[in-house]
Amino acid sequence: MPKAPKTSKAKKTQKKVADRKKNPLFVKEAKNFRIGNDVQPKRDLSRYVRWPRYILLHRQKKILLQRIKVPAAIHQFSKTLDKNQSSKVYALLKKYAPETKTEKKQRLVKAAESKAQNQKTDSKKVTVLKFGLNHVTTLVETKKAKLVLIAYDVDPIELVVWLPQLCRRQEVPFAFVKNKARLGALVHQKTATCVALTEVRKEDQAEFDNLARDLRQHYNENHELLRTIGGGQVGIKSRHQQEALKKALELEELKKTSQ
Repeated sequence: MPKAPKTSKAKKTQKKVADRKKNPLFVKEAKNFRIGNDVQPKRDLSRYVRWPRYILLHRQKKILLQRIKVPAAIHQFSKTLDKNQSSKVYALLKKYAPETKTEKKQRLVKAAESKAQNQKTDSKKVTVLKFGLNHVTTLVETKKAKLVLIAYDVDPIELVVWLPQLCRRQEVPFAFVKNKARLGALVHQKTATCVALTEVRKEDQAEFDNLARDLRQHYNENHELLRTIGGGQVGIKSRHQQEALKKALELEELKKTSQ
């Protein structure tokens, strides 16, 4: 008897698929993404969104600051404290946060009650953080400020651009920190351009001395801050052009040396 011809695997699978019974409830149809048909798949639409004007201006300003040459007096504000240093500074300053409205009310009520009973009250001056640009300026000028923190994102920057130089002249340790909202939270305000510490308690004196020494080295005595100019970065297209030109010049030099 002659043997039956061998069928390929592909033909067998095709036969099996054809033999399967089609379920009339689930009809397979290709998706149609035209208007009024299937739901569109999720896409990243960030490039198609029309952003509000303030976001556009914020982005344009950021790119402009990267492109144009920024003077050293303004560029120094971008050299903020790192995460480790700022956490130490904020941990110390939180201990000297001024009292809230409720705390002040409770203190005054207690003082009034003790006065009514002819008892002595503690009239000692409490050491707290000082805030407000004019107030901090007078403290720096009179050398009463022991430490000054300046927010890096004050707008317009002209409000505080002179303050670092004043701190250097009066030999008051200062630092640039992120950001004005975080500084404001220390003194129970929405924002704060700068804060100053005038005194510290005995238990915090050693920690404060170490911080002040580090900040003096990093900002007051760092003359490079007033020499380095910021900005001057070119776009990605210009960078590619510069790199291509550099490669072409290198090839020319190789050809000259090889000859």
